[in-house]
Amino acid sequence: MLQHPQFDPVALSLGPVQIHWYGLTYLVAFGLFMALAAARARQPWYANAGWSRRDVEDLLFWGVLGVVLGGRIGYALFYKPGQYLANPLEILMVWKGGMSFHGGMLGVIVAMVLYARSRGRRWLEVTDLIAPCVPTGLASGRIGNFINGELWGRPADPSLPWAMVFPQSGTDVARHPSQLYQFLLEGLLLFVLLWLYARRPRATGQVSGAFLVGYGVLRFIAEYFREPDSFLGPLALGLSMGQWLCLPMIAAGAALWAWAGRQGQTLR
Repeated sequence: MLQHPQFDPVALSLGPVQIHWYGLTYLVAFGLFMALAAARARQPWYANAGWSRRDVEDLLFWGVLGVVLGGRIGYALFYKPGQYLANPLEILMVWKGGMSFHGGMLGVIVAMVLYARSRGRRWLEVTDLIAPCVPTGLASGRIGNFINGELWGRPADPSLPWAMVFPQSGTDVARHPSQLYQFLLEGLLLFVLLWLYARRPRATGQVSGAFLVGYGVLRFIAEYFREPDSFLGPLALGLSMGQWLCLPMIAAGAALWAWAGRQGQTLR
C-alpha cells in the first residue's frame, strides 16, 4: 500500500503571510480559464460576434464571484444546513473550508446571467464559450484536495497497486485516491471531450448541455470511489449527496442539448 505523502498545506511562508497550496490551485485554475477562454474568443464564430480578450477578463471577474459565493452558500445549504442556520456568520468563514461544486456552478450560472444582461448577449452564448474552459479548473482543485489529504476515497483492496492510506482519515485502511480519479475524469477527460466537441460551431446551448451531462455522469461514477461525507453518509438507494445532485444536472443537460438542437441557432 502507498502512504499519502502528507504534504505541508503551506507552500510558502513570507513572515506572517502563509501561501497555501490550495490557494495556488485556485490561481492556476483561474489562469488556465483565462488562457483557454481567450483562445475560445478567437474562434471565428466568437470573434465575428464581437468577443474580445477584455470580455474574457470581465467574465473571469464575474466567474470568480460566482464560484466563491455560490460554492460557499451551496455547501452550507446542501451539506450542513442545520449548522449554518444556527450559526449564519460561519458562512463567511471561508478559511475554515467547505465549498460545493454544485453550489459553485449555480453561482456561476447566476453570475453569467447578470453578465449577459449587462452586455446584451444571450446567456447560453456566454455559457457555451466558458463551458470547455471549466474542467481544467476542476482538475486543479482536485490536485489541491489530494495535497491536503482531504475527500479521500472508500476502502480499496490492499493489493491494488495505487491503494493509499490517508492518515487524515484516522485509520490505516487502504483507500482509493479518489481525488486523482476525479482529476482524471471530471478534469482531464471532460476537458478533452468538450474541447473537441466545441471545435466547430454548435447550436447555441449544446456545448453547455454537453458540459452538464458530461460532468454529471463522470462525477456520478467517481462518487462510487469517494468516501461519503461522514456527517451525511449514503442517502436513499445508497447514493451519496454528490450523486443525487448530479441526477438533475444530467437531466437538465440532456434536455438543454436536445432543445438547443431543435432551435438550431448557431454563431457563425
